[in-house]
Amino acid sequence: MLIARSTQEAHLYMDLHACECGATEFAREHRLEERDGALVAVYEGACPQCGRVRSFAFVMTDELPPAPPAFGGAEPSGIIDPGEFLWVADQVGTDAGLRLLNVPPAGQREHRPGMEYALAAVDEVLKFLPEGADSIPEERFTSERGRELYRKDPTRFSRVWLLDNQARKRRILAGVDRFSPPEGV
Repeated sequence: MLIARSTQEAHLYMDLHACECGATEFAREHRLEERDGALVAVYEGACPQCGRVRSFAFVMTDELPPAPPAFGGAEPSGIIDPGEFLWVADQVGTDAGLRLLNVPPAGQREHRPGMEYALAAVDEVLKFLPEGADSIPEERFTSERGRELYRKDPTRFSRVWLLDNQARKRRILAGVDRFSPPEGV
């Protein structure tokens, strides 16, 4: 069974695993069950494209989940690989970055959550980096998407590149906070 560290991670896993017809989104109904003494989050819903019932069950870890947009605690995910997290960071970060560039500074606060999400995904990639290693080992990539991203450019999974990516996203968020502070600040 799939083990999720948070509901955020469970939702991302479902988003990354398309229906047989290729659709990725579906209206999810959620319920909690106890199975063999473990808390299980069950998500079900019909695919809007083909009508198939999609169902996912996740054993939730005992660890208190972090606040969103974080996906989990100190340990790396067991259900989403580093390539998938970097792909998400790329997609969401690019979208958020373009939106930030196309609004006046005072309106950037509205697009901050997208960049926070992208940063949280990069933070997850870094959890796959063994202590003292210069890059994430190839065997840590378990999904087709992750392996493909790694094959295209393994340097993107080096410690230096990942820390630079993380720092860049933090600078962007700091800029948003400086030029578009939250209401009342």
